[in-house]
Amino acid sequence: MSEDTDNDVYTKDGTLDYQGNPANKNETGTWRACPFILGNECSERLAYYGMSSNLVVYFKDKLNQPSATASKNNANWGGTCYITPFIGAFLADAYLGRYWTILSFSIIYVTGMTLLTLSASVPGLKPTCHEGKCDASNGKSAVFFVALYIIALGTGGIKPCVSSYGADQFDDADEVEKEHKSSFFNWFYFSINIGALVASSFIVWIQDNKSWAWGFGIPAVAMAIAVTSFFLGTKLYRNQKPAGSPLTRLFQVIVASIRKCNVEVPKDKSLLYEIADNESAIQVSRKLDHSNGLRFFDRAAVLDKSENSTESSNPWRLCTVTQVEEFKAIVRLLPIWATGIIFATVYGQMSSYFVIQGEAMDAHMGSFEIPVASLSIFDTISVIFWVPVYDRIIVPIARKLTGQKNGLTQLQRMGLGLFISIFSMISAATLEYTRLRMVYRHNYYELEHVPMSIFWQVPQYFIIGCAEVFTFIAQLEFFYEQAPDAMRSMCSALSLLTVALGQYLSSLLITIVIKVTTRNGGPGWLPNNPNYGRLDYFFWLLMVLSVVNLIAFILISRMYTYKVSVGTLR
Repeated sequence: MSEDTDNDVYTKDGTLDYQGNPANKNETGTWRACPFILGNECSERLAYYGMSSNLVVYFKDKLNQPSATASKNNANWGGTCYITPFIGAFLADAYLGRYWTILSFSIIYVTGMTLLTLSASVPGLKPTCHEGKCDASNGKSAVFFVALYIIALGTGGIKPCVSSYGADQFDDADEVEKEHKSSFFNWFYFSINIGALVASSFIVWIQDNKSWAWGFGIPAVAMAIAVTSFFLGTKLYRNQKPAGSPLTRLFQVIVASIRKCNVEVPKDKSLLYEIADNESAIQVSRKLDHSNGLRFFDRAAVLDKSENSTESSNPWRLCTVTQVEEFKAIVRLLPIWATGIIFATVYGQMSSYFVIQGEAMDAHMGSFEIPVASLSIFDTISVIFWVPVYDRIIVPIARKLTGQKNGLTQLQRMGLGLFISIFSMISAATLEYTRLRMVYRHNYYELEHVPMSIFWQVPQYFIIGCAEVFTFIAQLEFFYEQAPDAMRSMCSALSLLTVALGQYLSSLLITIVIKVTTRNGGPGWLPNNPNYGRLDYFFWLLMVLSVVNLIAFILISRMYTYKVSVGTLR
């Protein structure tokens, strides 16, 4: 077989098959491998949202927590679920690879889901209820929270790897496959929301109308199905080799730059240190071209006259241009990354104050009572509607108008999503203002449910779903594309961290708002009974923060410098 034929048969991005051999393009990867990955993600998200969508209600009704405490506990746990991805990402990029990381942490996930189910079903572990009032001892609450945080660890190992692993199935060096990669991110998010659709309708209804034991047990089974789905596709996957600790490489650039803080950087970039051949010194990574910004760190690649050839191999004293550019790429991502935090705070209201707002409204449709948390189904329906519309209609039209092969750039798409999210808060605040007007006018203060249909919440959920399709999907693709080749799981974890910080910011805002607005002894904006509060002011506050955040994003994105890859993968 000729060398040209070999080049056509095997991938050029350094991926391997399950036996460790170069991946055959005709037998592995692309859409033939994706159904197993998408099936895994769909089932895992069903498990996650089947548990998390209604969690604030469990805190209130079963653990007997006040609304503010329940909302903060929900936000803190949700935030942790988006911090633990750094653990999985580090292990995937440095040692285990994405395949084994996903498989290992899925087992941890199933263990946590099983314990959670037991805590809601076994008499000695579940909360004690009498005449509709429930309470849980410290020991029972502890078991429940241990299960929750085991799940947080399990999901952390999976989240940063699955989207990157799916994108790995498309060869960057093949223009046809690379074009399909952008569509993969759309359909990946679509599969997430198919799982969420089942969770926010069927699972939430079971939790509210049947039992929490079944309500947690079914998601546990879904997670077991997710593991099985992923394992079945093993022979079809393309795998990237782990490249060693990415954090070590970043710290090496910092240390080497500081050591040479007095060294002058040459104007000719060709004088900076780089290995001579076409391959990068970093495994599974292409060389990166030198960029002009952040020039202080170029000192790490300056070969000082006092250094000899032995010292030049010490990366704590001398780094390649590619290693320096890896560091620069991460630093440049951070301002864009930071603008995702406010969006995540707005997004997080669906599982906290949107639910609390809905509980104060009429949830009946005829004789049938709708579970309040099920309203998030309209967020999911919105996503399921907008993904194919964006992929099949908006992109082709935008491509003709802009000349961009993807229609809109990833940054343009993210900015549009941030803009759309503002209207979700406007909708929520306007609805709450109208609801409170009804409370004041008819003296409904002690009424548990104001006679106002919960379906008035639909617009705020639907608008957030639309914003997700633009912001979250673009963020996934942007952080994958702009990440150094050997740090893609870490950068996926970085993008997920915005959700964690958004949840923590929500918790912090709640604490500050309660403290400030109750200073004079009044009920404040966020009392346990929302009829006495001003939840609309809280939503207006989030709207103002969103506007400021959008302005910051526009300014930052105009200054962003894209990374430029050169050479071949090792």
